[in-house]
Amino acid sequence: MVQQQQQHRIYILQFRKGGPEQEVSCKVSQPKGGGRRPVMYYYQDHGSGGGKNGKKVQPRALGLRRFLGMLFLSFLCVGTLFVAPVSFLSFVHSDEGGSAAAAAAAAATAAVRGGVSEPCSAVGNDSLCCDRTSERADICFAKGDVRMHSASASFQLVSAGNSSAAAEEEERIRPYTRKWEANVMATIDEVRLRRVLPGDAARCDVRHDAPAVLFSTGGYTGNVYHEFNDGILPLFVTAHHLRRRVVLVILEYHDWWMTKYGDVVSQLSAFPPIDFAADRRVHCFPELIAGLRIHGELTVDPARTPEGKSIGDFRRLLDDAYRGRIGFLERLERRAARKRLRQRRHRRGGGGGAPPAPGGPREDRPRLVIVSRTGSRVIENEADVAALAADVGFDVRVIRPERTTELCKIYRELNGSDAMVGVHGAAMTHFLFMRPGKVFIQVVPLGTHWAAGAYYGEPAARMGLRYVGYRILPEESSLSREYPTGDPVLTDPAGVAQRGWDVTKKVYLDRQNVRLDLARFREELVRAHRYLAGGGRERPSDVVGRV
Repeated sequence: MVQQQQQHRIYILQFRKGGPEQEVSCKVSQPKGGGRRPVMYYYQDHGSGGGKNGKKVQPRALGLRRFLGMLFLSFLCVGTLFVAPVSFLSFVHSDEGGSAAAAAAAAATAAVRGGVSEPCSAVGNDSLCCDRTSERADICFAKGDVRMHSASASFQLVSAGNSSAAAEEEERIRPYTRKWEANVMATIDEVRLRRVLPGDAARCDVRHDAPAVLFSTGGYTGNVYHEFNDGILPLFVTAHHLRRRVVLVILEYHDWWMTKYGDVVSQLSAFPPIDFAADRRVHCFPELIAGLRIHGELTVDPARTPEGKSIGDFRRLLDDAYRGRIGFLERLERRAARKRLRQRRHRRGGGGGAPPAPGGPREDRPRLVIVSRTGSRVIENEADVAALAADVGFDVRVIRPERTTELCKIYRELNGSDAMVGVHGAAMTHFLFMRPGKVFIQVVPLGTHWAAGAYYGEPAARMGLRYVGYRILPEESSLSREYPTGDPVLTDPAGVAQRGWDVTKKVYLDRQNVRLDLARFREELVRAHRYLAGGGRERPSDVVGRV
């Protein structure tokens, strides 16, 4: 009998998952000393039963069109068997769930484009293969009896035979997506993938019927740009086609990272993650993917994903991830508003509520969010810019994201906005939270033109935003008060950048603020307002940079 499970989301301090289809018993291992580590993991259950949303699948009669479709599929499969038997068999004998088989089939198809097979595109059973062709990241695959042995910083592939030569096979990987940066890669833990004979294999403590994906949250983690670009988006690219039937194994595990991104992670995996260093139990898997695929700066290339997924699909995943939490926040706000109204009525002796405050939000005004900075690259006349935007016709909000700000609240603000304004920096990553067709205005300080376009402008345009790169003039930079007129720092930032990254960072990133020319910036705000008021019908070129 198929059980109906209600959809729910919960926060738990001890990892525990139930359900007839989930045989894995995963509990947080106790840290040394006997104390309990305060782990918070956020996950979402979608029900069970083999059908959509946990509903039982009803049998249907086999119609003529279904019969013809199945007949065509049979001929196609036979043809595939003769043309590429290894690829075919690699996904026919997949896990029992069926979804992994379909995903592997799609991956095998996607891996052969233009008649050229990618490395490791068809990994058979009892196989170990690494693709090191990308300049951004290595990725390795193991299929068969795979056992996590964190005590030796390794995964063991138990050989099906007894050949001592086969048992000597070993690969090493640092599963982080900035392969070309030797300094940061040296800080990433190295993991060995090695074949062992059955007699030398570690004994399984926990058996999983889903594959594992191994990746690191070390490196530049702590910077929101790198958290998305080097981690979350590559994880989406690598694991989304597995439809949550995947166990995440994390190097350099951080509790705060799971708390921050638990909503998103729960859309990619139905199971609690494993802290590779802290969990010394031997976890056994049918497959392992070590490392993540990355397609570029804050992007997803449909031509390189197993199912043709794009950055738009990632946006929809974010919608699903935060929908429940946003609904909860809205209920809290409505409750608080009713409480304030009752208190006002009580103070007024039971009279009606106070009239709305003047200058409040207007439903007929497009909403513009200014992402405020502290430290460097601050908009020194930010209050004047906000007043200017309101005068143009925007409903203006100012947000100041901090490390402790709940990501869902930032998502909610920007997902509901029509325009976003901010100075080049990691916080511009939040353009990912905006809906296609909206306006993203990035203020580009001196010396940051290339980075602003490559890291944020071009990805935003690919996502469907109307991107405007507002390049400031030397007189709008605080550096004009520090350097004399005609100094190369003001007139030739590209030449100064040739002195090296350290000089660029010290001069243009760490010591520069902006004071926007209100008359000049007003022109951009007016254009953006007209564009939004016109329903976005008059689209400019993909990337617009105005001087």
